[in-house]
Amino acid sequence: MKTSRYIRFIPVIALAGIIASFSFPKNGNHSKQPKKKASDMNEKAEYDTATFGEGCFWCSEAIFSELKGVKKAISGYSGGTVKNPSYREVCTGKTGHAECVQVIYNPKVISYPELLKVFWETHDPTTLNRQGHDVGTQYRSVIFYHNEKQKELAEAYKQKLNSAGIWNNPIVTEITKFEAFYPAENYHQDYYENNTSQPYCQLVITPKLEKFRKVFKDKLK
Repeated sequence: MKTSRYIRFIPVIALAGIIASFSFPKNGNHSKQPKKKASDMNEKAEYDTATFGEGCFWCSEAIFSELKGVKKAISGYSGGTVKNPSYREVCTGKTGHAECVQVIYNPKVISYPELLKVFWETHDPTTLNRQGHDVGTQYRSVIFYHNEKQKELAEAYKQKLNSAGIWNNPIVTEITKFEAFYPAENYHQDYYENNTSQPYCQLVITPKLEKFRKVFKDKLK
Protein backbone atom coordinates (compact mmCIF):
# COMPACT_ATOMS: atom_id res chain seq x y z
CA MET A 1 0.00 0.00 0.00
CA LYS A 2 1.17 3.46 -0.83
CA THR A 3 1.71 5.81 2.10
CA SER A 4 2.17 9.54 2.41
CA ARG A 5 5.58 10.89 1.52
CA TYR A 6 7.75 13.91 2.04
CA ILE A 7 7.17 16.46 -0.71
CA ARG A 8 10.06 18.74 -1.56
CA PHE A 9 10.83 21.15 -4.37
CA ILE A 10 14.20 22.69 -5.16
CA PRO A 11 14.12 26.45 -4.50
CA VAL A 12 13.04 28.00 -7.79
CA ILE A 13 15.71 30.71 -7.80
CA ALA A 14 18.46 28.22 -7.08
CA LEU A 15 17.41 25.83 -9.84
CA ALA A 16 16.83 28.67 -12.29
CA GLY A 17 20.48 29.57 -11.88
CA ILE A 18 21.51 25.99 -12.55
CA ILE A 19 19.47 25.50 -15.70
CA ALA A 20 20.46 28.94 -16.98
CA SER A 21 24.07 27.75 -17.05
CA PHE A 22 23.17 25.18 -19.68
CA SER A 23 23.24 26.39 -23.26
CA PHE A 24 21.62 23.46 -24.97
CA PRO A 25 19.63 23.73 -28.19
CA LYS A 26 15.88 23.47 -27.87
CA ASN A 27 15.79 19.83 -28.90
CA GLY A 28 18.63 18.85 -26.59
CA ASN A 29 20.65 17.37 -29.45
CA HIS A 30 23.95 18.87 -30.58
CA SER A 31 24.68 16.47 -33.39
CA LYS A 32 23.65 17.28 -36.92
CA GLN A 33 21.08 14.96 -38.39
CA PRO A 34 20.56 14.36 -42.11
CA LYS A 35 17.47 15.98 -43.53
CA LYS A 36 14.58 13.63 -44.07
CA LYS A 37 12.27 13.61 -47.02
CA ALA A 38 8.71 14.67 -46.38
CA SER A 39 7.55 11.14 -47.10
CA ASP A 40 9.79 9.85 -44.33
CA MET A 41 8.46 12.18 -41.68
CA ASN A 42 6.15 10.28 -39.38
CA GLU A 43 4.93 10.39 -35.83
CA LYS A 44 7.79 8.24 -34.57
CA ALA A 45 10.37 10.64 -35.95
CA GLU A 46 8.65 13.61 -34.30
CA TYR A 47 8.88 12.24 -30.78
CA ASP A 48 11.67 11.23 -28.40
CA THR A 49 11.55 9.10 -25.27
CA ALA A 50 12.75 9.81 -21.73
CA THR A 51 12.52 7.43 -18.79
CA PHE A 52 12.61 8.57 -15.16
CA GLY A 53 12.19 6.94 -11.77
CA GLU A 54 11.34 9.25 -8.88
CA GLY A 55 9.35 7.13 -6.49
CA CYS A 56 5.69 6.33 -6.98
CA PHE A 57 4.80 6.31 -10.67
CA TRP A 58 1.28 7.51 -9.95
CA CYS A 59 2.79 10.87 -9.01
CA SER A 60 5.30 10.97 -11.85
CA GLU A 61 2.73 10.14 -14.51
CA ALA A 62 0.34 12.82 -13.25
CA ILE A 63 3.11 15.44 -13.34
CA PHE A 64 4.74 14.74 -16.70
CA SER A 65 1.43 14.24 -18.51
CA GLU A 66 0.53 17.89 -17.87
CA LEU A 67 3.54 19.32 -19.70
CA LYS A 68 3.19 20.90 -23.12
CA GLY A 69 4.97 18.77 -25.70
CA VAL A 70 4.41 15.52 -23.82
CA LYS A 71 2.24 13.19 -25.84
CA LYS A 72 2.05 10.44 -23.25
CA ALA A 73 3.41 9.54 -19.83
CA ILE A 74 3.27 5.80 -19.15
CA SER A 75 3.66 4.14 -15.77
CA GLY A 76 5.86 1.07 -15.75
CA TYR A 77 8.97 -0.76 -14.66
CA SER A 78 12.59 -0.54 -15.76
CA GLY A 79 16.05 -1.50 -14.57
CA GLY A 80 15.33 -5.06 -13.43
CA THR A 81 16.25 -8.62 -14.35
CA VAL A 82 12.81 -10.17 -14.83
CA LYS A 83 10.86 -9.82 -18.08
CA ASN A 84 7.31 -8.48 -17.88
CA PRO A 85 7.19 -8.25 -14.08
CA SER A 86 3.93 -7.77 -12.24
CA TYR A 87 3.33 -5.00 -9.72
CA ARG A 88 3.27 -7.58 -6.95
CA GLU A 89 6.68 -8.91 -8.02
CA VAL A 90 8.23 -5.45 -8.27
CA CYS A 91 6.94 -4.57 -4.79
CA THR A 92 8.98 -7.41 -3.30
CA GLY A 93 12.15 -5.57 -4.36
CA LYS A 94 13.55 -8.83 -5.73
CA THR A 95 13.21 -8.09 -9.45
CA GLY A 96 15.49 -5.05 -9.39
CA HIS A 97 12.99 -2.84 -11.21
CA ALA A 98 12.21 0.77 -10.37
CA GLU A 99 8.76 2.27 -10.71
CA CYS A 100 9.19 4.62 -13.67
CA VAL A 101 7.41 6.90 -16.03
CA GLN A 102 8.20 6.68 -19.74
CA VAL A 103 7.71 10.08 -21.32
CA ILE A 104 6.97 10.38 -25.03
CA TYR A 105 7.64 13.99 -25.96
CA ASN A 106 8.11 16.37 -28.86
CA PRO A 107 11.63 17.89 -28.57
CA LYS A 108 10.50 20.84 -30.69
CA VAL A 109 8.13 21.82 -27.91
CA ILE A 110 9.94 20.70 -24.75
CA SER A 111 13.62 19.80 -24.52
CA TYR A 112 15.30 17.01 -22.60
CA PRO A 113 17.00 19.51 -20.23
CA GLU A 114 13.57 20.95 -19.46
CA LEU A 115 12.31 17.47 -18.61
CA LEU A 116 15.34 17.01 -16.37
CA LYS A 117 14.43 20.24 -14.57
CA VAL A 118 10.98 18.83 -13.82
CA PHE A 119 12.52 15.54 -12.70
CA TRP A 120 14.93 17.16 -10.25
CA GLU A 121 12.30 19.52 -8.84
CA THR A 122 9.53 17.04 -8.16
CA HIS A 123 11.22 14.56 -5.84
CA ASP A 124 14.03 14.27 -3.29
CA PRO A 125 17.09 12.83 -5.11
CA THR A 126 19.15 12.57 -1.91
CA THR A 127 17.30 9.67 -0.24
CA LEU A 128 18.61 6.24 -1.23
CA ASN A 129 15.91 3.78 -2.27
CA ARG A 130 13.25 5.91 -0.67
CA GLN A 131 10.74 8.68 -1.24
CA GLY A 132 9.07 9.73 1.97
CA HIS A 133 7.50 6.66 3.58
CA ASP A 134 7.78 4.61 0.38
CA VAL A 135 10.88 2.50 0.98
CA GLY A 136 12.57 -0.02 -1.31
CA THR A 137 14.77 -0.19 -4.38
CA GLN A 138 11.67 0.12 -6.54
CA TYR A 139 11.35 3.71 -5.30
CA ARG A 140 14.92 4.73 -6.12
CA SER A 141 15.79 7.94 -7.93
CA VAL A 142 17.03 7.01 -11.39
CA ILE A 143 17.42 8.34 -14.92
CA PHE A 144 17.50 5.73 -17.67
CA TYR A 145 19.24 7.35 -20.64
CA HIS A 146 18.34 6.25 -24.17
CA ASN A 147 21.45 7.59 -25.89
CA GLU A 148 24.82 9.15 -25.12
CA LYS A 149 23.48 12.69 -25.42
CA GLN A 150 20.87 12.06 -22.71
CA LYS A 151 23.60 10.55 -20.54
CA GLU A 152 25.83 13.60 -21.04
CA LEU A 153 23.03 16.03 -20.22
CA ALA A 154 21.88 14.10 -17.14
CA GLU A 155 25.38 13.75 -15.71
CA ALA A 156 26.20 17.41 -16.33
CA TYR A 157 22.98 18.52 -14.66
CA LYS A 158 23.59 16.26 -11.65
CA GLN A 159 27.11 17.62 -11.27
CA LYS A 160 25.88 21.22 -11.42
CA LEU A 161 23.28 20.56 -8.73
CA ASN A 162 25.77 18.82 -6.44
CA SER A 163 28.27 21.66 -6.88
CA ALA A 164 25.60 24.21 -6.03
CA GLY A 165 24.98 22.50 -2.70
CA ILE A 166 21.21 22.87 -2.93
CA TRP A 167 20.67 19.90 -0.61
CA ASN A 168 22.45 19.14 2.63
CA ASN A 169 23.10 15.61 1.39
CA PRO A 170 24.61 14.48 -1.93
CA ILE A 171 22.42 13.39 -4.81
CA VAL A 172 22.10 9.60 -5.04
CA THR A 173 20.23 9.50 -8.36
CA GLU A 174 21.40 6.67 -10.60
CA ILE A 175 22.12 7.48 -14.24
CA THR A 176 21.82 4.15 -16.01
CA LYS A 177 21.62 2.94 -19.60
CA PHE A 178 18.09 2.11 -20.67
CA GLU A 179 17.55 -1.56 -21.41
CA ALA A 180 13.84 -2.26 -21.32
CA PHE A 181 10.56 -0.77 -20.15
CA TYR A 182 7.51 -2.79 -19.18
CA PRO A 183 4.21 -0.88 -18.94
CA ALA A 184 2.45 -1.40 -15.63
CA GLU A 185 -0.94 -3.01 -15.39
CA ASN A 186 -3.85 -1.08 -16.88
CA TYR A 187 -5.23 0.04 -13.53
CA HIS A 188 -2.00 1.96 -12.88
CA GLN A 189 -2.31 4.00 -16.08
CA ASP A 190 -3.89 7.46 -15.64
CA TYR A 191 -4.26 6.50 -12.00
CA TYR A 192 -4.62 10.00 -10.62
CA GLU A 193 -7.07 11.06 -13.30
CA ASN A 194 -9.23 8.01 -12.62
CA ASN A 195 -8.92 8.00 -8.84
CA THR A 196 -8.74 11.65 -7.77
CA SER A 197 -10.97 11.07 -4.73
CA GLN A 198 -8.85 8.18 -3.45
CA PRO A 199 -7.14 9.12 -0.12
CA TYR A 200 -3.59 8.69 -1.43
CA CYS A 201 -4.36 10.95 -4.37
CA GLN A 202 -5.93 13.62 -2.16
CA LEU A 203 -3.25 13.56 0.52
CA VAL A 204 -0.11 13.07 -1.58
CA ILE A 205 -0.54 13.61 -5.31
CA THR A 206 -2.89 16.61 -5.28
CA PRO A 207 -0.68 18.78 -3.03
CA LYS A 208 2.38 17.81 -5.08
CA LEU A 209 0.58 18.66 -8.33
CA GLU A 210 -0.52 22.02 -6.97
CA LYS A 211 3.07 22.97 -6.18
CA PHE A 212 4.23 21.69 -9.56
CA ARG A 213 1.60 23.73 -11.40
CA LYS A 214 2.67 26.92 -9.65
CA VAL A 215 6.35 26.42 -10.46
CA PHE A 216 5.85 25.26 -14.06
CA LYS A 217 2.71 27.20 -14.98
CA ASP A 218 4.26 28.39 -18.25
CA LYS A 219 5.00 24.80 -19.29
CA LEU A 220 1.53 23.34 -18.79
CA LYS A 221 -0.89 22.27 -21.50
